[in-house]
Amino acid sequence: MVTKGTKSLQLPIHRLFPKFIDRILKMYEEAKPKKKLTPNQAIIKAQMTCAYQERCQQEMRDKLYEWGMHSNEVENIIANLITDNFLNEERFAKAFAGGKFRIKKWGRVKIKIELKKRKISDYCIRKGLQEIDEDDYIKALQELIAKKLKDYPKGKQQVKNYKVAQYAMSRGFEGDLVWEIVKKVSG
Repeated sequence: MVTKGTKSLQLPIHRLFPKFIDRILKMYEEAKPKKKLTPNQAIIKAQMTCAYQERCQQEMRDKLYEWGMHSNEVENIIANLITDNFLNEERFAKAFAGGKFRIKKWGRVKIKIELKKRKISDYCIRKGLQEIDEDDYIKALQELIAKKLKDYPKGKQQVKNYKVAQYAMSRGFEGDLVWEIVKKVSG
């Protein structure tokens, strides 16, 4: 019960402090011991996870450890997934690179960094980046730069160009290509 002046309000505690209650519930869920899967259950769950969406070996390795598997079991399950063609690093790299470019309009640099974080080999990264058509890549960069230049209607052209170029490079596009297109579009 909360009192305000002479009136008393009858409000449930979760209405007064919703974020606090959510935080406590989350901490409670994390503190509960997780049920360990048997190796057969883990294989089935891993196969369903890989069938739903392309995964890399490191993502599956992390999930298996999260499910309570030990290192020798994890490596056996990973080997099993590879032989059954549920895991394929090259296929993952192609899907990842193509998807991030088409959907999020990421550049090659950012895609390459993200694939490296996932411990994908250089060969697979090169194969994945080949999925991006050069004409589509340049067209996407031109559209990004033209759209961003419209966001800065006033000010010095040099400052606008610099801001737009910095933005495009933060999206993962190569610096020399960015500056070449900025000069074409703004000039």
